[in-house]
Amino acid sequence: MSVLTARFLALPLAALISLAAAASAISGNDPILDSKRDDLTEDELRRVEAVTRPATDFSNAERFEAMSAGATTTIAPVDEKVFSQFSANLPFEAEESFRLGKALFEKLWVSSPSSTQASDGLGPLYNARACESCHLRDGRGRPPEGAADATSMFYRLARPPRDNAERDMIAAHEALNFPDPVYGAQLQDSAVPGLAAEGRVKIAYTEHPVTLADGETISLRKPHYAVADIGYGEMDPATTLSPRVASPMIGLGLVEAIHAADILARADPDDRDRDGISGRAALVRDRKTGSIALGRFGWKAQNPSVRQQTADAFATDIGISTPDVDRSLGDCSPAQTACLALPTGVQARLGPVEAPDPVLGLVTFYSSNLAVPARRRASFPETLTGKQIFYEKGCAGCHTPKYVTRRDAPHKEQAFQLIWPYSDFLLHDMGEGLADGQEVGVANGREWRTPPLWGIGLTRTVSGHTFLLHDGRARNFTEAILWHGGEAEKARNAFAALSKDDRQALLAFLESL
Repeated sequence: MSVLTARFLALPLAALISLAAAASAISGNDPILDSKRDDLTEDELRRVEAVTRPATDFSNAERFEAMSAGATTTIAPVDEKVFSQFSANLPFEAEESFRLGKALFEKLWVSSPSSTQASDGLGPLYNARACESCHLRDGRGRPPEGAADATSMFYRLARPPRDNAERDMIAAHEALNFPDPVYGAQLQDSAVPGLAAEGRVKIAYTEHPVTLADGETISLRKPHYAVADIGYGEMDPATTLSPRVASPMIGLGLVEAIHAADILARADPDDRDRDGISGRAALVRDRKTGSIALGRFGWKAQNPSVRQQTADAFATDIGISTPDVDRSLGDCSPAQTACLALPTGVQARLGPVEAPDPVLGLVTFYSSNLAVPARRRASFPETLTGKQIFYEKGCAGCHTPKYVTRRDAPHKEQAFQLIWPYSDFLLHDMGEGLADGQEVGVANGREWRTPPLWGIGLTRTVSGHTFLLHDGRARNFTEAILWHGGEAEKARNAFAALSKDDRQALLAFLESL
């Protein structure tokens, strides 16, 4: 970690807030949102400053460090179901809502018309029949291997603005980007009977050796993306393909409960501290309120809330309309006339959408209350050594270890909790190697939101694989780190220069999260 980075991370919260207020260029002329915490007393603010200060003593684990999500942390047995537990402090009367939400999360939707009227409305074009299909056991998706399908991976489709009117829409947060005129916002690799799918994900890999300072050679696989069996003619030449794997579901409600001021305080769009890290906040439109909000969810932080993320997934991934996204024909474009002519699952007795508010609300509740597992081996000597290296080599410059959530969080169980997500939830230039070339709102084609690291050491346990990064190209932690570029290149190079023992210690720390 550079001296400037260390000084920046060690600033008191009040000073960070002042810095955020000064850096008013987070996104064009948009105002700073919630530039100071308004939920704490002065005494509480001092306590929060003290407890979230970066670690300096690595001889022992920090107090409460093993409880990654505060009182919500689950201490359930570490097995394949560990990501599917409800928050440990969820009251008994709320467990029913969680279990109903879980049932709806796992529900398989069917095409219309159907005798099971409350379950029809699938598609007509879709990627999955259930939320669970992509987020198996609430875990991480993976790219297709061999003959496997791409259920937990898909292509986002988008083109940049063509004229000033379209650029003005993005500047006003009225659009994130623009869909392909035929294939829409996402490539749908499945379709209801009688309709052709749009195509399927096609990936070819080439291996690229990287030699570390101690002579060890690591092979990185570089993906090459295309569409196979394309069903409706050529895409617009300006359309970009952005592969995305499904993200883990744990801790989402706690992420939403972080005060925006604490995230904005770490934004440094002009790199004023000259540490090479210039994280930017993703300001987006909250469709529920109509106001500008801080984006926190999605690979490019395009959604401000769990509810909006959920509604978008219903509409685009499954083709189900909700009160927040009324698209009963899913991602069918105006050019897909056969798709538009098919029946929907809208039932007069259920209201104007296929998944009325009880459905969207319950799935959102479930998604917001999936617990983060407790840390393992947090006090082991090798883990502590790895933690020190994590700090010293600059990893904590983007993967901010800890926060205290809002005192006034909507779910009282998530209020005023010390949590350890290891993310700043900002957009960072990750270099040409990881670039997808796709603009999403204020995010350009080289930028990605810093993904939280909590639970990452349990990927194999829950999901049965260790594929990492937005498209699953990395087969393990080492490959994921070596793919880092742009703002993270200095930390990546520091990792490559470590001795084998120190690299193993850092990997042991990541495994403990």
